[in-house]
Amino acid sequence: MSTYEARFKVWRGDQDGGGLKDFRVEVNDGEVVLDIIHRLQSTQAPDLAVRWNCKAGKCGSCSAEINGRPRLMCMTRMSVFGRDDTITVTPLRTFPVVRDLVTDVGFNYAKAREVPAFVPPRDVGPGEYRMMQEDVDRPQEFRKCIECFLCQDTCHVVRDHEENKTAFAGPRFLMRVAELDMHPLDAAADSGLDRKTAAQEEHGLGYCNITKCCTEVCPEGIRITDNALIPMKERAADRKYDPLVWLGSKIRRRSSS
Repeated sequence: MSTYEARFKVWRGDQDGGGLKDFRVEVNDGEVVLDIIHRLQSTQAPDLAVRWNCKAGKCGSCSAEINGRPRLMCMTRMSVFGRDDTITVTPLRTFPVVRDLVTDVGFNYAKAREVPAFVPPRDVGPGEYRMMQEDVDRPQEFRKCIECFLCQDTCHVVRDHEENKTAFAGPRFLMRVAELDMHPLDAAADSGLDRKTAAQEEHGLGYCNITKCCTEVCPEGIRITDNALIPMKERAADRKYDPLVWLGSKIRRRSSS
């Protein structure tokens, strides 16, 4: 096993401020950035705060920015860097710092609570749901999300504009709205909820300008922009601007009254 000493810059501080601190840490073959952060904790900085859990790329806890790019520390191999590189590890920039590499991602949980849940059809009992396989496959991709919030972090709509956070759910939760809207058994419309209109007016779908930065950083390879956000924009536009859809909604509304 070969060993070398790597140069690290790790952000240390809290909500009142902080900065990058220089470290030199031993690296062994096959290790990931989280291994090095743990070694740094055990040998040089025992009070370094870092959030992690599974170390298998499935819990999303160890999100950070490595050389400026949002990544999971447990899935970023040291072999992708040169031995002479200086590796910079900083907390997610979009969310408030708690301490060191730990940020307060409560914004995301607040947005999650704003998305109405799946509405089961009234005339179908539990265990009686039947769906075509293609209808299962379409939103199944979105279920791979581990809620690491890297897509939320890299989305410049909230990253660069704090004032947008009140009106914009971000790619992770717009994807959730799209998943529900694609579900053939979701009966939200029967209960008066139009998910397309809600995506536009309540969750800020119009703020998204489809730069695909969220897709680029997703560790699960979910095509958030192409398979969720763009189709949702198309359906929302149909709902709002298609004259036949508009006329049909007026007729249905008049008939029901």
